[in-house]
Amino acid sequence: MTRPHVQSEVGPLNSVVLHRPGSELKRLTPRNNDQLLFDAIPWVDRAQEEHDAFAEVLRGRGVEVLLLRDLLTEALADARARAAAVHTGVDELKLGADVADTLRSHLSGVTDETLAEVLIGGMTFEELPEAEGRSLVRRMHRPHDFAVDPLPNLLFTRDSSVWIGGRVAIAALAMPARRRESAITDLIYAYHPRFSHAARAYGAHSAPVEGGDVLLLAPGVVAIGVGERTTPAGAESLARSMFADDLAHTVLAVPIEQARASMHLDTVCTMVDRDAVVMYPAIQHSLTAYALRPKDGALDVSGPAPFLDAAAEAMGIDRLRVIDTGLDPVTAEREQWEDGNNTLAVAPGAVVAYERNAETNARLEDAGIEVLRISGSELGSGRGGPRCMSCPISRAPLGDTRIAST
Repeated sequence: MTRPHVQSEVGPLNSVVLHRPGSELKRLTPRNNDQLLFDAIPWVDRAQEEHDAFAEVLRGRGVEVLLLRDLLTEALADARARAAAVHTGVDELKLGADVADTLRSHLSGVTDETLAEVLIGGMTFEELPEAEGRSLVRRMHRPHDFAVDPLPNLLFTRDSSVWIGGRVAIAALAMPARRRESAITDLIYAYHPRFSHAARAYGAHSAPVEGGDVLLLAPGVVAIGVGERTTPAGAESLARSMFADDLAHTVLAVPIEQARASMHLDTVCTMVDRDAVVMYPAIQHSLTAYALRPKDGALDVSGPAPFLDAAAEAMGIDRLRVIDTGLDPVTAEREQWEDGNNTLAVAPGAVVAYERNAETNARLEDAGIEVLRISGSELGSGRGGPRCMSCPISRAPLGDTRIAST
């Protein structure tokens, strides 16, 4: 068991949190998939097979894989965690006092496993326990409406938390369909014995920041995408928190297009080696960054400057290598949409990527990057790749030359 600590995107990966998809994906229908942020309705059995294969690829490289559902169930053994879980699962403003009381009483008496299942998979009005008396809320909702919303995007564990050094930042998720994910993640870090000594770097009740926008470029250097999900106030607040805790000396706030295709910084750029990124070619020369640094107890902001130049300067290197995908505009756009730029590094120069992005993967290999291919035909229906689906909690320092064994 390794103590949580992450300083970079590419240090040899020791431990990671994944979420194996389950009943929450079976709640997706043509009526609600847009609201729940999925572009298609996945074949759940195949999605589970693909996710199991992803986890095995990581285990095959010596990575400890922790499953979020297991962590949540284990955390619920603490009475304080159960009370917090019931509180986060019952929305009295939505349900009204009578239905909320009935649901609260029901959830307080179920097993830890069942409570975890309801929190993740949701509950319809039809599945609510019976109650005495009449309720307008029950009468006016259809049987298959959600009394407790499912969390299909919990699959993307990167977004709700990110480890920076030995501290965890609990993300403040921007989209209504995802906000309860932060509460579940917060509960795990607060009450699971594995994280009993975990200090916080940021709180879920702060300005919007999502983990997919946070890239640890090098020890002390953090890039934060600012766009559809992370606000300028969120980036500034996280920067101030990191400076106060001496977790970073430079934060780069990187404006990105506010669009579904580029919802997070890691949809257009991820690190694949100590000094190399794979980047969507359409933004390579237009991406900029504001540099934030602490100065005399205040915040010094400079820029904007070209992102690649600002990153190299902050990292103390001559230049940040960009894997030249060399793709024509149509292929580049297709593969960016299919998460070709969303890779997970298991060690410097070794990444996990979706196999379908054949052109991007080939160019990565031409540049000397080892590509561990996984299938993602169903996993990708929520718009997320291997990095999105993983929350590293421990990486070896970059100075450690150990490479995860094959």
